[in-house]
Amino acid sequence: MRISYVKIALAVSLIFNISVLGAAWYVNYTKSGYWVSPFGAKIKKDTFLFEQLSLQPDQIKKMREKAIPFRALIDRKRQEIAIKRNDLFALMRTENSDAQAIKTALSEISTIQAEIEGMVTEHILQVKATLDKNQQQKFLDLIQNNMMQDRMVCLPARQK
Repeated sequence: MRISYVKIALAVSLIFNISVLGAAWYVNYTKSGYWVSPFGAKIKKDTFLFEQLSLQPDQIKKMREKAIPFRALIDRKRQEIAIKRNDLFALMRTENSDAQAIKTALSEISTIQAEIEGMVTEHILQVKATLDKNQQQKFLDLIQNNMMQDRMVCLPARQK
C-alpha cells in the first residue's frame, strides 16, 4: 500500500517539475525573441528598422555589422540602469532613507541615460552618413515615427 502512495507522489512531483520547466522555457523563448529599441519599441531580434528602407544589399550588410554590436552595447547600458534602479529602490525602502545617497543614485541613472542618448544620436548620424539624400529622409522619418508610436506626443508640423 505504501509503495503506491510513493509512486503517486513521485508521479505528481514529476508532472509538476516538468510543467514548471516548460513554463520557464516558454517565458524565456518569448522574451528572448524581441529587443527593445532605444526608443522603447519592441522589435524582433533579427530585424532592424533600416530594413524597411529600399537599400542595396551591401548597405544592409554594412548597417547590420554596425547595428548588432550597437544593440549589445545598449542592452548592457540598460542592464546597468536596471541595477541602479534596484539599488535606488533598496535605498528608498530603508527605515531612514539617506537623501544624499538617493540623489547620487538618481544622478548615476541620469548619467547612464545621457550616455545612451549620446550613443544613439552618434549611431543615427553614422548610419545617415552611409545613405543618399532620399534614403536619409526616409530613415529619419522612420526613426521619428517609431519614437512617437504609442506615445501621446503632439509635435508641430514640420516645415519644408
